[in-house]
Amino acid sequence: MTANVAEETTPEVPLWNDPSHPVSARVDALIGAMTLQEKIAQLYGVWVGASADGGEVAPHQHDMEEAVDLDDLLPSGLGQLTRPFGTAPVDPALGALSLLRTQTGVTSANRFGIPAVAHEECLAGFAAWGATAYPVPLSWGATFDPDVIRRMAAAIGRDMRAVGVHQGLAPVLDVVRDARWGRVEETIGEDPYLVGTIGTAYVQGLESAGIVATLKHFVGYSASRAGRNLAPSSVGPRERADVLLPPFEMAIREGGARSVMHAYTDIDGVPSAADENLLTGLLRDTWGFDGTVVADYFGIAFLKTLHGVAGDFADAAGAALRAGVDIELPTVKTFGAPLVEAVTEGRVPESLIDRALRRVLTQKAELGLLDPDWSPVPPAFDGADLDDPEALRGKIDLDGPENRELAREIADKAVVLLSNDGTLPLDRPRRIALVGPNATEPSAVLGCYSFPQHVGVKYPDIPVGIELPDLRQSLTAEFPDAEITVVRGTGVDDGDLSGIAEAVDAARDADIVVVALGDRAGLFGRGTSGEGCDAESLSLPGAQQQLLDALLDSGIPVVTVLLAGRPYALGRAVQDSAAIVQSFFPGVAGTRAIAGVLSGRTNPSGRLPVSVPRTPGSQPTTYLGAPLAQASEVSNIDPTPAFGFGHGLTYTTFAWSDLTVDAEEAPTDGEFTASLTVRNTGERAGTEVVQLYLHDPVASVVPPVQRLVGYVRLDLEPGDERRVRVTVPADVASFTGRDGHRIVEPGSLELRLAASSTETRLTAEVTLTGPVRQVDHTRRFRAEFAVEA
Repeated sequence: MTANVAEETTPEVPLWNDPSHPVSARVDALIGAMTLQEKIAQLYGVWVGASADGGEVAPHQHDMEEAVDLDDLLPSGLGQLTRPFGTAPVDPALGALSLLRTQTGVTSANRFGIPAVAHEECLAGFAAWGATAYPVPLSWGATFDPDVIRRMAAAIGRDMRAVGVHQGLAPVLDVVRDARWGRVEETIGEDPYLVGTIGTAYVQGLESAGIVATLKHFVGYSASRAGRNLAPSSVGPRERADVLLPPFEMAIREGGARSVMHAYTDIDGVPSAADENLLTGLLRDTWGFDGTVVADYFGIAFLKTLHGVAGDFADAAGAALRAGVDIELPTVKTFGAPLVEAVTEGRVPESLIDRALRRVLTQKAELGLLDPDWSPVPPAFDGADLDDPEALRGKIDLDGPENRELAREIADKAVVLLSNDGTLPLDRPRRIALVGPNATEPSAVLGCYSFPQHVGVKYPDIPVGIELPDLRQSLTAEFPDAEITVVRGTGVDDGDLSGIAEAVDAARDADIVVVALGDRAGLFGRGTSGEGCDAESLSLPGAQQQLLDALLDSGIPVVTVLLAGRPYALGRAVQDSAAIVQSFFPGVAGTRAIAGVLSGRTNPSGRLPVSVPRTPGSQPTTYLGAPLAQASEVSNIDPTPAFGFGHGLTYTTFAWSDLTVDAEEAPTDGEFTASLTVRNTGERAGTEVVQLYLHDPVASVVPPVQRLVGYVRLDLEPGDERRVRVTVPADVASFTGRDGHRIVEPGSLELRLAASSTETRLTAEVTLTGPVRQVDHTRRFRAEFAVEA
């Protein structure tokens, strides 16, 4: 009898909180119980900053938003918390405590006890104070190593998940079309296959840690005119389909990404945030994406304020919802009172609210946020005393030894040796002149979305929170017996010529000159690289070229080192430097990686993810050019790069031989299989990157001269050789035909096995037979490599 009474008096668990029911049923029940205000509250975020003493978060004020009253909003609920860790420098443990307390407040304030999704930036590591700053995505591309990027992303995801974060705004899958664009450093490269494979690996790693990966920016942002941020994009349907979209297709289908962020830009007059054909027709109806679409920050309001396709914020909200945007970020602006009013007046149907809400609540259910046993206490606090905030300070390490080892491995693999006349590796030089604006600048290894450059610069009195050895410190450690003289010469972009004479004097007193040039990452004009830091040309910023030329005139061998966010034209240094070492904001271990290449401790294995231009004004251009995009007699502008996509030298040599093809013909739904032998013919261990390019000599539309369809890294000891087998499905030869459908055409093809886009080693001529075949997003994306032991 007692048991029956207890059973009768136990409160019934609402259907939406009962994990024994299907997610769809739980979500439908919850939507049916919500008021309009409660529904809409789940569709926006609030930008907050964690408390430095572990208290609840405070709304972050930004010059593009009005003040937000959390106490007024929370009774209706809240969809997202924007960047609680990434807004101000806060000890990670106290930030986690602040988020915990805030989530408790969020759940207790709304009728259904629904927590918010907390999201953060994670483009080059978790963007939080004290977290490891990994190399930027352009360095990921330079590794040609998806596995190490997958492991890095998993580590980033574990750190985020441990402190209560659910969603990461990465990776950037924009394909570089114009290197003048400031956000090139955030991209993986200029080739869609490289971007797709590396980006998909990042998604797989982040999602494996339970973090929702957010693909951005969908689509066309990187193709803006003249490389200007937010400028209109002049992209034809085939360029969009064959260059810009494939990385997103791959990351959704193979990576399992659960969120997509729309781009700021418009294509042919239609802003992405209001493009129903893109966000619903293509993304959902064709590709089958069932996750959430989030707004790029303020992107919905921009439909009114920048694009002029909406008369007021209610119209902007309705246009975005119709297109398929589910969540307004970073904060409530258009999806708040304007949207409530628009629905009430009948301007926006409530069915659009319900459609977006169903996706949002489904994702929250899958994250466990609707379960009755959900707890705001993150894994990092298991067993911790949460009543003593000061005792928690310093107890969460986001820059531990495993993270730093991963950062070191990526940095080592990403450094690209562009040229070398035999000067490198340096043989115990006695006197080194270290010159240049990036010689003693610790932040020269960081991109604009690293926490120190993105947020920390606003707090100059607070320590950076991570160890960042500059190049002088790393060279001193690498060459302990050398006398190193340091001269700035000039600044990154100040145009100062007054220090060049001193730099030349230092060079003439040295055995070798190392000149450290490149960029300063920043935002909206605070840097020479980064969001809103576009370049008029690809000349080195400021007076750096003048400094470089003066050093080359000194008569002392000059090793040119770049710590940059984009490739630059280097003028006569291409021929006259003793060596050129290129790095793209290589992270916390970056200067040590560069020093290791200079000394020979590391045999360089990076390959260029973007071409290095020969002249500064030949943009926009990438290696993915049609025949008429190449040098010709009908134009005086030669776009031939100084160093092509995929290029990179090592300190050993490799021989490629014995190319065989199993069958020289295959049907348009078949495949080819080719094999070759790669042998290390040098005297030290090294890494070769075998790249496979496809050349289609005759097609029904103009194709690029060649494009990457596969690659593999081979680590070989001296004298070792490997037999490499590659299977090339006909699907990788597909392209968008004249009628807008993706097709595989019969005809001749060349399979070019190459060390770079400018150095083909072996070529196989093959033929596709049979009818034209139509394919779609379920096609095979990859040429698969297998290496015999």
